[in-house]
Amino acid sequence: MIRMFKKLFRKKIIIPLLLLLIVAGFFGYRALKSNGKETRYVLAAVEKGTIILSVSGSGQISASDQADIKSKVSGDIIYLNVQKGQGVAANALLVQIDSVDAQKAVRDAQATLQQEKLTLDKMKGMVTDEGTLRGTKEKATEDLNKAYEDGFNNVSNIFLDLPNMMAGLQDILFSYSFSTVQQNIDYYADAVKIYDEKVLQYKTDAYNKYQISRKAYDQNFEDYKSASRFSEKNAIESLISETYETVKGIAEAVKSTNNLIQFYQDKLIGRGSRPQTLSSTHLSSLNTYTGKTNTYLLNLLSIKNTIQSDKEIIIEADFDVKDQEIKAAKAEETLSEVQEKLADYSIYAPFGGIISDVNVKKGDSVSAGTVLASAITWQKIAEISLNEVDAAKVKAGQKATLTFDALPDITISGKVLEMDTAGTVSQGVVSYGVKIVLDTQDESVKPGMSVAADIITDVKQDVLLLSNSAIKSQGTSYYVELVEASEEMKQQLLASKSGIILSTPLKQQSVETGLSDDLSTEIVSGLKEGDVVVASTISQNTTKTTQTQQNQGFQIPGMGGQIRTNR
Repeated sequence: MIRMFKKLFRKKIIIPLLLLLIVAGFFGYRALKSNGKETRYVLAAVEKGTIILSVSGSGQISASDQADIKSKVSGDIIYLNVQKGQGVAANALLVQIDSVDAQKAVRDAQATLQQEKLTLDKMKGMVTDEGTLRGTKEKATEDLNKAYEDGFNNVSNIFLDLPNMMAGLQDILFSYSFSTVQQNIDYYADAVKIYDEKVLQYKTDAYNKYQISRKAYDQNFEDYKSASRFSEKNAIESLISETYETVKGIAEAVKSTNNLIQFYQDKLIGRGSRPQTLSSTHLSSLNTYTGKTNTYLLNLLSIKNTIQSDKEIIIEADFDVKDQEIKAAKAEETLSEVQEKLADYSIYAPFGGIISDVNVKKGDSVSAGTVLASAITWQKIAEISLNEVDAAKVKAGQKATLTFDALPDITISGKVLEMDTAGTVSQGVVSYGVKIVLDTQDESVKPGMSVAADIITDVKQDVLLLSNSAIKSQGTSYYVELVEASEEMKQQLLASKSGIILSTPLKQQSVETGLSDDLSTEIVSGLKEGDVVVASTISQNTTKTTQTQQNQGFQIPGMGGQIRTNR
């Protein structure tokens, strides 16, 4: 009996004790789970912004053009208007060499031509004997056939160059060199019309002359492509005449464009302002076009005159004037040559820029080929190198941002001018050279300085963006963990930066992505602005998050605001 009582007493103590241990263990487990194993979430909101892709390269600054200024003739320097470090405008007179002998040669050639023409006029009124007449016809026939051949060859040579000339003229007038919203022709007129509205007449004239020349050129080019040297003689003669008129129209368009830009420069310089450096480059190109069109016109006119002259000789066949015509033509050619020679005694700046070196002084005797001075252009460019992967993303016209090791406080925007079509292989690595023209010609930026360039290859503004760490992949598709809550609750959830515990389940939301940089990804569909998603998860010992390097910001030209780029 006593033994049973002892067993019962022992059970009454042990059972409550066991129950107490079980309850304590349960609540201890819950507390341990709550403190150490509850998942906390760092949240992020879908926001609108700008995403940019760019590639980077480094290189050096150089002048866009440089040249040695040489003498084409021998003689004494009687005028020197240049010194080292001096800025000069395009076509400014730099050196004058004594041209007394050359001037005499011009006067003698003029007198000879006048005499030959007078003799030719007299011979046109004289009838030759039958033998001379027959020989003249035969010679004229040969000359006529050759003139047609020469004429077609001249037209072919001209159309090797005219497309580039028309493209250059179009670029000078209608590209956006000075402003992304204003064509050059409008810029030149608007820049000085407050000083003199006559510039609007020059603008209208340049525009109209270009349109006329463009229409004539397009038709002429089609006619040329449908012709050949085996075409009928009258078709070739018509093509020569058509080409002559086309070139004459282009020459007028070049002259009108030159008048507009020269008026712009003159007005700004007269007001003590400095014209855009690119305007001098445009004038230099136009001067080149003028020289070419003048040469074409002279050649075509000579051929036209030869054809006409030979046809008259064959038709009339009454006068033996061919020998004298040749003499007159030779005299005219001689006059042209000595006049060109006379022009060589005046040496002009090949472009607007800075004289980097002067090798002579007034009174020096120089020989043909002597380097008198050297010049570099005002405009500087950045020449950088890119690997083949980055080079594939770059094309002319893309915006760039330039920084300089020697000038840490200066950042200059630019535009890709051109890039190498063939790569350079060094130690098995292929690289491509890229030239970037600077939008601002800062005097502190010197040729030879090291430069780093960020070239913008793609930009999207006002798009939905989300942190890269919030986007998860499943095969070839992407999804996010979406938090479904009221707008007020979303703001409270986002306020916590150290992570929160969510009481509601997450929704797996499929998304379509677009561009992506080091920090953010464009959301094309699946989410809207303001949606809240999980950016990372945090547990006691492990933080699931995507670490991103702080990315350097820079300005996009014309866009403003600091933005992120892909490296």
